[in-house]
Amino acid sequence: MTQKKLIIFMPSIEGGGVEKNLFIVTNYLSNKIDNLTVITASYKYKKKFNKKINLIFPQKKIWNELGRRLKYLVCLILLIKFLLKNKNSAVFAFQANLYCVIVCKLLSIKIIIRSNSAPEGWSRNIIKKYLYKSIINKADKVMVNSHDFKKSMKKKFDVNCKVIYNPLNNIEIKKKSKTKIKNLYPKKTIKIINVGRFVDQKDQITLLKSLNLIKDKINFHLILMGRGILKKKLTHYISVNNLKKNITFINFKKNPYPYIKQSDLFVLSSKFEGLPNVLLEAIVLKKFIISSNCPTGPREILLNGKAGYLFSVGDFKQLSKKILLFSKNSTKVNNSFVRKAFNSLKRFDYDANLNNYLNLVKSIM
Repeated sequence: MTQKKLIIFMPSIEGGGVEKNLFIVTNYLSNKIDNLTVITASYKYKKKFNKKINLIFPQKKIWNELGRRLKYLVCLILLIKFLLKNKNSAVFAFQANLYCVIVCKLLSIKIIIRSNSAPEGWSRNIIKKYLYKSIINKADKVMVNSHDFKKSMKKKFDVNCKVIYNPLNNIEIKKKSKTKIKNLYPKKTIKIINVGRFVDQKDQITLLKSLNLIKDKINFHLILMGRGILKKKLTHYISVNNLKKNITFINFKKNPYPYIKQSDLFVLSSKFEGLPNVLLEAIVLKKFIISSNCPTGPREILLNGKAGYLFSVGDFKQLSKKILLFSKNSTKVNNSFVRKAFNSLKRFDYDANLNNYLNLVKSIM
């Protein structure tokens, strides 16, 4: 029997951590597996994929500009059409997982799904939770990117997941961090950075509230890098609380590493994650990290607080104390946390984790 065709399903590519892993994993698999196809509505990312990959897009490029749900719809139609013509196939879904499982099971196609965000962030809806639990166990394999994530999925949905850490390309991150940019931080300030979409999940308002509490105690400057629907809300808070001179907004950058390199402190304020790539990237660049102890990933990355500070989700007072503690500690003390974090990066070895992806895919081929 000939080898199955592999379809990578990712309708909406939006430039975050999941997408970085999509490009890395897909391009790697394309060198190991023949007949690899990507189905997506995000035409503008075409050049990110290896030329040997078969890319399937909607015919009209306008789909690239529409919302995520509409992209799901059109790409599911494309998936169904492809599978009806190519029944000797397998699917690896990075997005729209439940819909993909339903389609694949109806057509007797094997499927792996990669769950990207901890269920604590979205499973409060009873109907959604019931549907998810009913459908997810029908997938042939379910993959997550942290052990805490695996435990959470087992507890909430009784699903056994395969853990594969994000493959971390240290060499590329260091190389890109050397790109010359303008120095954005005033002199003699604590240089803080947060990188993430301006949405409720990332909870930058908690970071702003914490800094507002201590603005008269330390001299700091914060860079908020990203884009999203809550930018106006964040801007309003900054204006009302006279923080304009302390904070700079920067639009999303394909290469955030030079900006992270300029900073002293990276703060992640999320309500939930999967395994936040951006923390790993900050560690590669040897930055001190303060993160919310959100489900899932930060606690695992920061060795339960031994490789960086953790604070309770949404607790801006606790976060302000952690920032003050960082500012008062000696360089030697802060560097000891950074060293522990950096030395723990072996878990995210680039080649080893890509090989784990390959073995996972082979298990359903």
